[in-house]
Amino acid sequence: MTGARTDASTALLKVEDLTKHFALANGPLRRKLRVRAVDGVSFEIAPGETLGLVGGSGCGKSTVGRAVVGLTEPTAGRVSLKGQDITNLSAAATRKMRREVQIIFQDPYSSLNPRMTAGYIVGEPLRLNKLAKGRDLEDKVAGLLQRVGLSPSRSNDYPHEFSGGQRQRLGIARALALQPDLVVCDEPVSALDMSVQAQVVNLLTDLQEEFGLSYLFIAHDLAVVQHVSRRIAVMYLGKIVELADKQDLFRSPAHPYTEALLSAVPVPDPKVKRPDRTILEGDVPSPITPPSGCYFHTRCPHAMDRCRVEAPVLREVAPGHVASCHLHDSDQG
Repeated sequence: MTGARTDASTALLKVEDLTKHFALANGPLRRKLRVRAVDGVSFEIAPGETLGLVGGSGCGKSTVGRAVVGLTEPTAGRVSLKGQDITNLSAAATRKMRREVQIIFQDPYSSLNPRMTAGYIVGEPLRLNKLAKGRDLEDKVAGLLQRVGLSPSRSNDYPHEFSGGQRQRLGIARALALQPDLVVCDEPVSALDMSVQAQVVNLLTDLQEEFGLSYLFIAHDLAVVQHVSRRIAVMYLGKIVELADKQDLFRSPAHPYTEALLSAVPVPDPKVKRPDRTILEGDVPSPITPPSGCYFHTRCPHAMDRCRVEAPVLREVAPGHVASCHLHDSDQG
């Protein structure tokens, strides 16, 4: 179950049971061990929609984003764009697909080639796809730079000559160059100062409205995700444990892990009284040897005997709101 309100026939992106396991490669015995980075993830994104994907560090959310754009080959599962399976494409078909799906990386410095000028970086997708050259290429690069708030006069500057926020704007301009339908935003503001974060988030929102973009917005900051997303999916140890409209998720979280995440979101008004924070006991289990049953039962304050042996499945707890927790099973006694 995807938990989406999107009609499957109109979904721009559809991810079904996506799985990615990484083999440990140090020594013959370790090669038999696998890191379950992503363990059966499903969701849909409609045209013009932003789906937020949140979770703690190491939960697999960035791996999901890289698999969607083809930078990581899934172990199993299926990724469809406009109804076409893009999971295992040829090199030529992958290049064509990349014109429709782009990614903005977390680190605005390491994701840019330090030997290339800003103009060359932004224009590279257009050159590789033979969409512009000469004066036409220069004009398009200048327009892209201007649209993301950078002066075209800086097209000959190198990445190290820009601030962190400006470098991220370069990454956004590069992602927009091919006029994609979907952009994966892999924690695009987490490496930036708070004041710059708001500017970049507002820029992404404006660009979405102007170009009709769809976003898979990956982040660990729920406040940012709430601002930009229509729906939010919560990941824990490689699985989606809850997915709902943002209003429903913040008003009525259905999974104990989501409750803990929301209780940790700071409230800027000291006059607002908030519920006691939920403190989770213990550490996140290893994705190499995850617990039996529900992966969250080792830290869950509501864990029952059933949780230790039987893995819950995503089920609808309200219209358009799904969660994987035995507390919501209809046969719970």
